[in-house]
Parts: sequence; structure tokens; C-alpha cells
Amino acid sequence: MSSADDLVREEVKSISPYNAGLTIEEVRSRYGAETISKLGSNENPLGPSPTVQAAIVHALAGVHLYPDPAGNELRGALAGRLGVAADRIVLGNGSEDLLSVICRTVLRPGDTMVTLYPSFPLHEDYAALMGSSVERIGLKDDLSIDVQGLIDAVARMPRMVMFANPMNPVGAWLTGGELRRVVDALRPGTLLVVDEAYVEYARGEDYADAAELLKDVDLPWIVLRTFSKAWGLAGLRLGYGVLGNASLGSFLDRVRTPFNANLLAQVAARAALEDTAHVEKVVELAVGERERVAACLRSKGLRVAPSKGNFLFFDCRENAVAFCERLLRQGLIVKPWKQPGYESFVRVSVGTPADNDRFLHVLSQA
Repeated sequence: MSSADDLVREEVKSISPYNAGLTIEEVRSRYGAETISKLGSNENPLGPSPTVQAAIVHALAGVHLYPDPAGNELRGALAGRLGVAADRIVLGNGSEDLLSVICRTVLRPGDTMVTLYPSFPLHEDYAALMGSSVERIGLKDDLSIDVQGLIDAVARMPRMVMFANPMNPVGAWLTGGELRRVVDALRPGTLLVVDEAYVEYARGEDYADAAELLKDVDLPWIVLRTFSKAWGLAGLRLGYGVLGNASLGSFLDRVRTPFNANLLAQVAARAALEDTAHVEKVVELAVGERERVAACLRSKGLRVAPSKGNFLFFDCRENAVAFCERLLRQGLIVKPWKQPGYESFVRVSVGTPADNDRFLHVLSQA
């Protein structure tokens, strides 16, 4: 009897399993910890707007029916918020679903995809699954983005340029001027994909909204966003893309599954968009706690990357997997980074003040 190894494509064998991290239940079962702080997945510790639960309960009567495959009501709400036409918005089962859809639509065997490194692993994995090669643009010594290296790579006309801004896992970001320089290096044969999963947390004049910056650029581009982070809907899985032109969306629609944005997710997202005050509260907490925790880490002599996300990336000065294992035994979930060159780095999410205090206390003991 032949093994699965004989059937699976080589591209699939080449990628590593995604490190999704441990759940609260897994940590409680494995380590017996009574109090658990989950700071490994960049979730919103305050949860969604209270209006979301009421909207979901109201929508339960319709779960026996398929959702609107186009998500017209939600796309209309997003279009009004962003000032774009609704046919320039595409929905996904989380923005990571759209990463896969985009790669399957555009990339071919032998193509090159340029990304920043260390990266959100799925940026690289979905490109590799299509038989494309990945060109990584690494960080500078101060853990900032090598902007000139990125511009040089873009100028070589890869098939796709895809990166997160702010970067995941680092938190580093391109300023408006830097992003404009990258755009100026683009040519029509390259698709630019900017993953703005953490855009709500990226406050300050030194950060530019990519959808706004690109709105008049007559080149192919997509800006991805998600309801999983600041909006607090991670468990419902809903992301969206803003497209440079509607014609690209018609091709993405041929590749995505017809009902990839479920009914409850669409309803919850519409309700969440109506409560911007709640998101402001979420972001204010995260930004304040991010700076407080970063200052504490630096006071311990640890190297911490500047961040505009709801997380921090720091060098624990030992093997990160072993380090994080010790924290798990005390009920604290953080993420060890495993990509080559960064095996001593840890990404910790910004949680509630109480969870952050627990993290800093356990860190001191570790």
C-alpha cells in the first residue's frame, strides 16, 4: 500500500506546519495551571462590542440558510467607511483566507514573491504552495525595515510583493514616505499586497493608511484588513481586501469559495462597525500597555523591537522554545519565534494590565 508521502506534492512537503500556539484548555490540561494568561495570538483582550452579541443572537434564526455570497450589506458598510466603491472590496474567511486566494489567483511556478522577514509564515507558505520562490528582505541591526533593500527587490519586477505593515511578528512599520518610495519602484507586472491586520493600532503621524495612500495609484494593489484583532472577532473569521480596481476582484471571486464569509461573521462585523467608541477603547488600552511593557522589558536589558502592533518582539537571549516552555508551566502563553535567525525571539501580545503584570512577574522569575 503506497504511503501519503507518494501522493503529496513536493511544494506541500516543503512547508512547516503552522505554529498556531496552544489554547487555554490545552495549557490547563497539560500543565495544571489554574490561572492562564493567553498572550500568544494577538487577540483583543476586551472582546468585541456588546452590540455584536445581540446582533448574533438575532441572526441565529437564519443559520439554516446560506449567507449572501457577495456580502453586499457588509461590503456596502465598509465602502462607506473607506470611501471606495463596494465592488472594490472582497471578503474572506479571515484575511489569511484571502492570502491564499490571492496567491492561487496570481502566482505561477517559477514566479518570485518578495516579502519582509521575519514574516507572517502564511505569506511565504501560500507562495511556496504555488511553486513560487520567496525573496526575503531582512531587518537592519536595529530591528527596523531595510527600506532600500525592499525597494531594490521591488525594482527587479517580482510577480508579487506581499508584506505586513506593521510587520508581524516584529511590529516595525513603513512610514508614509517609505511606502511611497516602494510604490514608486513598482511596475505594472507586479502586484502589491499590503497586509494591514494591525492598522487600527498603528497610531501616529509616522504611519500611513495604505488604502488611502494607494487610492490614486494606477497599478495593481490590494490592502488586506481583518476583524480578528482590534474588532475582537477572531473566532468568527472575517477579513477583507480593498482592491486597486474592481476587475481584479472579479478574478478573485472565481478562486475563493462562494460562501467564505459566513452569516454570523457578516452580521457581527456590521454590528462592530457601528460601535467605533469600543474600538477606540480597545486601541487606547493596547497602545498604553504596549509602551509600558516595552519600557519594562528594556529596563531588564532585553532587546525589544519598536512596535505599532498590539504585540512586542523581544530577544530572550536563549532558545525561545525552552524559554516559553517555562512560562507555560506557570500558565502564561506567549509565542516563540521559530524562523531561522530569530530562534531566541519571543512575540508577546499586549493583554489586560493584569495579564501584562503577570507576564512581567513570570518573566523576572524565568
